[in-house]
Amino acid sequence: MYVGLGIFLLVVGAILSFAVQDSISAIDLTMIGYIMMGGGALAILLSLVMGSRAGGGAGGYSSRTTTHVDPNTGTRVDETRVDGL
Repeated sequence: MYVGLGIFLLVVGAILSFAVQDSISAIDLTMIGYIMMGGGALAILLSLVMGSRAGGGAGGYSSRTTTHVDPNTGTRVDETRVDGL
C-alpha cells in the first residue's frame, strides 16, 4: 500500500526538482521536490521492512478443527491443531 505512495512522492518530487523552472516567491520548489523524494524513499523502505516482518502474507500459520464422537463414552470431541508457528 505504501509502496504506491512512495513511488508517487518520488515521481512528483523529481518533477518539481528537475523539470519545473518556474519560481514562487519565498518557496523553493527544488527543495520541496527533494523533500518529497526523500519521503517517497522512506515510505518505500518502511513498507518493505514492515512487509518482511509480517511475512508478506505468506507463511504464517493455519489451524484445523476436527469434530468426532468418542466411541467409548459417546461424547463429542473438538480437536484444534495449529500448524506453521
